[in-house]
Amino acid sequence: MAMTLDGKLVVAISSRALFDFEEENEVFEQGDDRAYMALQLARLDIPAKPGVAFSLVKKLLAFNAVASTGTNHGEPSQTPIDHPVEVVILSRNDPVSGMRVFRSAQHYGLAIERGSFTRGQAPWRYLKPLHANLFLSTHLSDVRAALAAGVPAAQVYPHSVHASDAHPQEVRIAFDGDAVLFSDEAERVYQAQGLQAFHQHEIKNAALPLPDGPFKPLLFALQRLQQAGTPDMRIRTALVTARSAPAHERAIRTLMNWHIEVDEAMFLGGLAKGEFLREFEPDFFFDDQTGHIESAAQHVPSGHVASGVRNG
Repeated sequence: MAMTLDGKLVVAISSRALFDFEEENEVFEQGDDRAYMALQLARLDIPAKPGVAFSLVKKLLAFNAVASTGTNHGEPSQTPIDHPVEVVILSRNDPVSGMRVFRSAQHYGLAIERGSFTRGQAPWRYLKPLHANLFLSTHLSDVRAALAAGVPAAQVYPHSVHASDAHPQEVRIAFDGDAVLFSDEAERVYQAQGLQAFHQHEIKNAALPLPDGPFKPLLFALQRLQQAGTPDMRIRTALVTARSAPAHERAIRTLMNWHIEVDEAMFLGGLAKGEFLREFEPDFFFDDQTGHIESAAQHVPSGHVASGVRNG
């Protein structure tokens, strides 16, 4: 019987999002893929440095180590728990360079077994067979295609500040609201009619849940992972939005309607998000607006969700 990833949290990630391949990428961008392959082969035994999404991947994979012990809140598990998290490399690298990616993962103790290397071709088409819950890539075109295919995806900013190591037993993830967790319905009102009309629209519809955004499935998958329960690893989520009162209520009620809880909610009313995120110390932050991402990237690992009216 064939293996299946059904029921798992599946994260597909490009090699450049997981590891720091910026120096090598400069050679790749010159259009000489043979020189790039030769450079990666020459460095085969030199582990690549951690990249922007390294902390997120390492912590998520730690749930597998917990699951394999068969414990739940200190008590023996009643049923065996298979590894609940799967990380797959989905890369424009060539297969030769892929050897260095796998060796680097092994060096850091990252249990990554699967990968697709497409030598410059768009790899996003393999997301559906993987049943991916998240795709992280530095290539905007791949991210847009993944989002169009219904897969939560973000463009990793490779020069983002790396995650703090202050919370080794928590996966911390922060999300923007409109056009990320929620649809861009309200944002379209704001863009077309201004702030006052936006607030009036949200007050009028406070009891009506917002339509789903592209990252709702990821939030559900994270909640399932959290509910599996472990004293050794947990997930902490935050909603970090430019909304302010009275528009806060519809966002909260939408999450309640979805039966999803977030640990923190920041309604910043247009304040820059970067310094607030610095204090939350996420392993990753997702937002649809490049301005917010550029601010956040100075403080935390960040990714651009290229969806909604702002990215039309």
